[in-house]
Amino acid sequence: MTLQGWATVAVIVLAMALFASEKLRIDLVALLVLAALVILGIISPTEALSGFSNEATVTVAAMFALSLGIERSGALEPLTRLLMRIKRPWLLTLALMLAIAPLGAFVKNIALVATFLPLALRVCQRTNTSPGRVLMPMAYAAQMGGVCTLIGTSSNLLADTLAQTHGMDPIGVFEFTRMGMILAVVGIVYLMLVGRWLLPRETDAQMPAQEEIGKYVTELEVTEQSSLLGGSIADAKLGERYGVYPLELLRGEKRMWSPRSQEIAVGDVLLVRGDWEKIEDFQRRTGLRSAPDRRYAKGDSRSRVMVELMVAPASAMEGRRLDETGLKWRYDAVAVAIHRRGQLLRDKLSDVSLAVGDVLLVLVDDAALSNLRNDEAFIVLSEREETHRTPRKALYAAAIMAAVVVTSGLRWLPIPIAAICGAVAMALTGCFGRKDVYEGIDWKIIVLLGAILPLGIAIERSGLSEALVHMGLGVVGNHGPLAALLMVYLLTALLTELMGHNPSVVLMVGIAVSVAHAMHVDPRPFVVAVAFAAATSFATPVGYPTNTMVYYAGGYRFTDFMKVGIPLIAIFCTLSMWLIPQFWPF
Repeated sequence: MTLQGWATVAVIVLAMALFASEKLRIDLVALLVLAALVILGIISPTEALSGFSNEATVTVAAMFALSLGIERSGALEPLTRLLMRIKRPWLLTLALMLAIAPLGAFVKNIALVATFLPLALRVCQRTNTSPGRVLMPMAYAAQMGGVCTLIGTSSNLLADTLAQTHGMDPIGVFEFTRMGMILAVVGIVYLMLVGRWLLPRETDAQMPAQEEIGKYVTELEVTEQSSLLGGSIADAKLGERYGVYPLELLRGEKRMWSPRSQEIAVGDVLLVRGDWEKIEDFQRRTGLRSAPDRRYAKGDSRSRVMVELMVAPASAMEGRRLDETGLKWRYDAVAVAIHRRGQLLRDKLSDVSLAVGDVLLVLVDDAALSNLRNDEAFIVLSEREETHRTPRKALYAAAIMAAVVVTSGLRWLPIPIAAICGAVAMALTGCFGRKDVYEGIDWKIIVLLGAILPLGIAIERSGLSEALVHMGLGVVGNHGPLAALLMVYLLTALLTELMGHNPSVVLMVGIAVSVAHAMHVDPRPFVVAVAFAAATSFATPVGYPTNTMVYYAGGYRFTDFMKVGIPLIAIFCTLSMWLIPQFWPF
């Protein structure tokens, strides 16, 4: 292998480590990879920028806009109202999977899970059921549906585009459907008959971890009427009396060095942790007031509601402090408390940098609640019933999405053109606002795709692909194309759990095609294996965004995904080794 080949290996290993560590955003890692490849002279500047004009990148951006139109128009509301009537948890799990899997073939998976997540949590609360029994199957069903069509997930589109660069014919919109439906049915049966016994009976969403006492962190200001005046935090024995645990005593901009022994004075702010009901009871009984809440003007009689917001995966709010989120000026809302699973926050609320999965208790103007509900950066976990949107726009959105699927499926228009036309039609019919589409597109995914695609060029040009193929064939030996297909599937599945589905497709499509050529067989089955293995990531909460969403909301542990997901991956792999040669012969 050449020196450039070893340099490409070093870049890939570093990228895998960064993707797996999650210390940097995925789009930033991809840009670092792109910059390294150009600086090392492995690809030219023109080739480095080619990913941003690639069909897959453009199509994914347009599909984000189409999914946004479906979500914002209220096209899914009749289904959510129907599901709200279900009272049995096992029946809710089955109904959610049967509803989400078909929708996932056409609608962005993250949007689907974000739509049905509050509904599932409300039903779980009403029936006193652990969310862990419901949310993981829901996330898996979205992935099962996404693999059923070419446009169901970005990795499918990426696999098709890369395959065409190797001389293969385009993949049809419904070419994956037969196999995808079989896998989805088997997956749902597994989750209902076997997976339900592997799911946790109770999760951290119900029971606080032993090292954590309570849930939310908030700030309470000492008033002139407070019963705590003149005493110390140690004297007050807040934990014993009220179930609330003090973390810090703030006096102006100062943090007190000995907060437990410091005499409490008017204007002091207590940073406390506890269950919200106990915090409210403590506040009422001791004459304190919510420090964030005082930002509202006195005498303001507008109706306020309290909602729980979770910072969504790929949210633009990640890394921002509360004052930088725009909650106040955009929605007339104020965050009064924050919860971060697995960590004990000790900073003032205004100093906390938000992370994915953080849950905020937000007091919001009733009139602005519908706008906050539409914000892609947050997922509303608990709230009042939604106001129904105009049915006419929902019909427009559904009809436009159907038209895009039909015209691209029948190949009357190329998929990128059909998707762009559909996005324009949704904008013209008012399915989403003029600015909404730019806020609704997940630009981190778009940058990731544009920046990571040239890595495929580097793998081919540096000779790395040829070297890996020879190594792989050495492992497979003379066991035939089916053994090589299994190797490609398992390697893709492993890389997906470490790096995510899109980078693993970029790495594996070229290698899969080269393996097929070396064995003198059709490369199409190998590309299909890469697409299916990458789009069904079940073993970790970080392999796919929907897993990440339910990981935080359901209070799962990392090992919960392994217990349920690894057997499911094994089932899908076994079925794929039987079905792929049937539908796409070697």
